[in-house]
Amino acid sequence: MSNSKEWILSQIREKQKSISIPLPEYEGFGICYEDKEKAFENALIQAGANIAYTNKKRVHEVIKKHYKDAKIIVSNISDIISPTKEITKTPHDLADVDLAIVKGKFGVAENGAIWIEHDKKEQRAHYFIAQHLVIILDKNSIYHNMHQAYANITLEKGGFGTFIAGPSKTADIEQALVIGAHGPKSLLVVVL
Repeated sequence: MSNSKEWILSQIREKQKSISIPLPEYEGFGICYEDKEKAFENALIQAGANIAYTNKKRVHEVIKKHYKDAKIIVSNISDIISPTKEITKTPHDLADVDLAIVKGKFGVAENGAIWIEHDKKEQRAHYFIAQHLVIILDKNSIYHNMHQAYANITLEKGGFGTFIAGPSKTADIEQALVIGAHGPKSLLVVVL
């Protein structure tokens, strides 16, 4: 039986042709929008986030308008707003943070996601443990789709990176949408 099996397999191998098929072209792949900034805004709003447009001089006013009751603020962008608490090395020290302000590297119009990069020196729990999150984003750093976004991820400082798209939410509790179940209750994206 072993001989029959070997003979059948050798016949199959002889008859198979090796075909070389080139991979499809990747250039220009993915959705592109006529107005990517508007598409980005719509995707963010659909994800439950808020968006505000301003300049660097007025960022402080915009944040205070949205989060006037925030008392404990952490920020890794010291020239935007003065934090009331330092970002510590242990996440437990950040349990009482009302507002975290961070810089986004780029946004994606396709889904409203924002890429956040973080170096190894600093605690990154403030992205997820704060009651509310503000992301500062340059208006010239919005890509059409995730294909373009992935091509621009570098993790230059060798640390941590994540996409954030809207406030925390879940719909697994009695099939009802719950905002802020696993992280920030709100997200404000400030576009400069």
